[in-house]
Amino acid sequence: MSQPEGFVESGKEKKVCKLVKSLYGLTQAPKQWHKKFDQVVLSYGFQINNSDKCVFVKQFDDSGCVILCLYVDDILIFGSNMHFINDVNSFLSSNFDMKEHGLGDVILGIKLIKKNDDMVLTQLHYVEKLLKKFNYFDVKPIATPYDSPIKLKKKLSKWISSHKYSQIIGSLLHLTNFSRLDIAYAVGRLGRPENNIVDLLTKGLTCQQVL
Repeated sequence: MSQPEGFVESGKEKKVCKLVKSLYGLTQAPKQWHKKFDQVVLSYGFQINNSDKCVFVKQFDDSGCVILCLYVDDILIFGSNMHFINDVNSFLSSNFDMKEHGLGDVILGIKLIKKNDDMVLTQLHYVEKLLKKFNYFDVKPIATPYDSPIKLKKKLSKWISSHKYSQIIGSLLHLTNFSRLDIAYAVGRLGRPENNIVDLLTKGLTCQQVL
């Protein structure tokens, strides 16, 4: 990194500092953090998932395993046996400064519900929050999220502001990326770049339908 202002050594102005430890906030910090985390968990017998590099799996025996899900510096631990989970938790605590937040409830806007031996992922609470936020909570529900005969016209309407419309589309995109793949086509149509010139009245009504 460049020498900090006020601490530039005379005669060595073109020299740079070598970081012994990565500093939080620098562009290389996430890379160094993941590199460190990978080294630690791999040394304990975990394997990196081929489909998602932030998921780590360790098989303890024929009937037990532990799965780590890493998001930035948040870790979600799944396991088939509480004893295995405690072992992994103790190992991680000995290598990192950690805080336990108890049983997982909501992470990244997804609610975790344990039913017997199954784990249910839902965003129902997020959908209800959106409906209340945009005043659509009491509208009549329908079976399909998009009417294909609707044609978007190049005409600006004041029925819904472009700012509010962008907020709705962004919220719906969050849903499609996690749990509501069934509305992906409708949201894709409504979120096309020409939304600033098409009829926001028609799109607003359709957006209400998707919500």
